[in-house]
Amino acid sequence: MRLILTILILLLTVYVLGQKKLKVLHTNVKSFRMKYPSDPAITKRTWTIVPDLKPDSVIVSDTKIQFITDVDSTFIKVDKKHPVCDFLVIYQHKDTCWTRVRYYEVPDYIGKLKKAAKYNTADVRTVPEFTYQDSSNTHLKALREKYNLDSIAGDAGEFNQIINLMHWIHNLVRHDGQHGNPENKNADELIKACSDGSRGLNCRGLAISLNECYLAMGFKSRYVTCMPKELEFDDCHVINMVYSEWLQKWVYMDPTNNAYVMDEKGTLLSIEEVRQRLIDGRTLIVNPDANWNNEQFVWLEGYLHSYMAKNLYRLECPVSSEYDYETKSPGKNTVYIELLPLDGLNQTPQKSDHTNNDTDFTVTRYVTNNPELFWKAPKSDHTKAPE
Repeated sequence: MRLILTILILLLTVYVLGQKKLKVLHTNVKSFRMKYPSDPAITKRTWTIVPDLKPDSVIVSDTKIQFITDVDSTFIKVDKKHPVCDFLVIYQHKDTCWTRVRYYEVPDYIGKLKKAAKYNTADVRTVPEFTYQDSSNTHLKALREKYNLDSIAGDAGEFNQIINLMHWIHNLVRHDGQHGNPENKNADELIKACSDGSRGLNCRGLAISLNECYLAMGFKSRYVTCMPKELEFDDCHVINMVYSEWLQKWVYMDPTNNAYVMDEKGTLLSIEEVRQRLIDGRTLIVNPDANWNNEQFVWLEGYLHSYMAKNLYRLECPVSSEYDYETKSPGKNTVYIELLPLDGLNQTPQKSDHTNNDTDFTVTRYVTNNPELFWKAPKSDHTKAPE
């Protein structure tokens, strides 16, 4: 059976490659640069050839892509009418890799986000105040000491500390979006559950872990559930917001994708700013080393223009940013606030409670249309130098 499959693949390869003369790209390295001439803000995306795949496919959402190796370069064009283009990569003058570029038309999530631009700062419906657990908490102190977070964060200033902690969680625990998280949802238990490499965490588990590391190091932070407009959905995303004392604002951190976002001047942006810039069409730059599981580089169109544009429609945070907040213990009540645009579907009830009769665990949710309440800055207690 294996022999038959091999013969079929070879015949298919010969048939496809024989249809027309294909472009050839020479390289002495397996990983090389992909460049998007239509968007110079994309500074780095890498393509790694896998000669055993027939074809070795890459999905793009731009119509013109330049592949640049150490010795050669070529342009590949695709579009809606011609969504597939094949070419050959010759590795070290001997191995041939049949490479296929597939065009993916990004849904108009930004258009939907533009319709959700309006909030209501006059919404004075009561919602609880956000709180942040102090780093002197026994569990946070133990977390800081056990994982040597001071050394991981480093002493090069606030910006580097925030980014270093995010890098550490990203590299320590792989993202696994196909499975739930362990029952005990605190950083120590979540990290320990993945220590043997047999499993990872979904985006919520990674964001909870990073959030508690930030709290342990004295940073005010929250994890944010980013959701689409639909009330029933198969996919959302959870990231972090950390308060920069130096910038006097929140900054966006995504441990799943090792990502943060900047403006044209290289200034770190908040989740609120990223959302508004997507709506306004202003410049957004993702850090060049953003990646998923150190396997796939993250690029602007797929990550921000599509995935996050879809998921930044409505946003939700726990009221209390603290250790072990989401572990479901009997009699516990967790409280969340959702920031909803005026275009949102679930405007009422403004407050809802759901209690699990088996565990006596209660979840309370508030809705607000007021971004000033949701993005309210924490009380400042000290100033950190940027470098």
